[in-house]
Amino acid sequence: MPLPDLPWPLLHSVAALADAPLTQIAERLRDATLPYLGSSALVIFTEDCTGRPQKKAGEEEIISRVSIAELDTLRATLSDETPWSGEAELAGSSRPVLALKHASSHALLVLTDPRPTEPENNAGLDWVTYLWRIAARRIQEKVADAPPSYLLESRAASAERIRVTAELTDMHSTTLETLLAALRSSSLDDATARSTVTDLSAKALIGLRTHSDRTADLVKEPVAKAFERLREDLRPLTRYRGIEIEFIEPPLNGRALPGEVAHAARAIVRGLVLAMTEQPDVSRVRTQWDCDGENLLINVRDDGRGALAADAPSIARLDRRVQALTGQLRIDVMPGWGADVFVTLPLDLQVRPAADVAGWDLAARELEVLQHLVAGHRNRTIASTLGISENTVKFHVRNLFKKLDVGSRTEAIALANSHGFR
Repeated sequence: MPLPDLPWPLLHSVAALADAPLTQIAERLRDATLPYLGSSALVIFTEDCTGRPQKKAGEEEIISRVSIAELDTLRATLSDETPWSGEAELAGSSRPVLALKHASSHALLVLTDPRPTEPENNAGLDWVTYLWRIAARRIQEKVADAPPSYLLESRAASAERIRVTAELTDMHSTTLETLLAALRSSSLDDATARSTVTDLSAKALIGLRTHSDRTADLVKEPVAKAFERLREDLRPLTRYRGIEIEFIEPPLNGRALPGEVAHAARAIVRGLVLAMTEQPDVSRVRTQWDCDGENLLINVRDDGRGALAADAPSIARLDRRVQALTGQLRIDVMPGWGADVFVTLPLDLQVRPAADVAGWDLAARELEVLQHLVAGHRNRTIASTLGISENTVKFHVRNLFKKLDVGSRTEAIALANSHGFR
């Protein structure tokens, strides 16, 4: 029988979104929305991806300049999932935008210079909203099920962003504080100019500090909030499986969790609870979180017969996630009494001993360049420090990518960190 006349372009777009890796989801979403709503650029702002909260596609002039502070300000003006259109400050200038916020994740979608492809058809915005909901949900799912390699790269990106922001904050704060001191000097008699510039400089200092604090907050999640999200994630099990899940909450004043640790912890507990509830005669599972200041401590226990296999594929997958964060997982199976699982996740990237990189076959200069990459230095800084040209630095970086079998600076940093390279 012939297939009915279905909206195949839309269905293909949905399939492309469903298959898209996190690094390509902005491009896939923009391709999917263009037939219904034109735009100069598409930007996604999601706190689920702590390493890369922005995902962008479109005109380079816009996507290279848009900032987290601008997106956060825009998102704060949205009250629900209702699409909003108007003028907003983005990429350093005021421009027309269409903005949508996802209900459960609070992720933000922004389309700049939106224009209907078919002005007489009002359904375009509905399709864009529909596609955005699919993309936002897929981001949540992909982060929850992220492989160890993604966790390592995300942690490296998060640490790099905090380091760069801290450096910029210190540099600009020093400059502005010096400016303030000069303007307040008694040798300057233009009181009006001094007062005006002093006020502007003070506001700039406050804004810069606020931006730094906000950037740092994006890669952290209060432990109590992270645990509450876990409770929400597991609520369907109590509703549909008839399993009682007891939650022993962490201290309210516990240290905030790095985003990757919070996401991984929820995914690990979800996986453990599902594995436990698949056993016969399990009616109750208890999960407890605690924090000792250096580690997130997780304990999950069931009341079954003790039939959980420590070498089961599902447990092995969870153990790989734990190891990706340099954590430890231990299972005590007690026949007739149930299973008791203990997980320890370090809250900080652990400093490892000097790396053994002999297998990478790096030349002496390549090792120097890799050291600078790990330190977060840009090509211009590396060139100045080593006394070589930027083109020579780029040549060495390309060779490093080939030898390390990576495709980006962040991947190279993550791989180097995973091998203890400092």
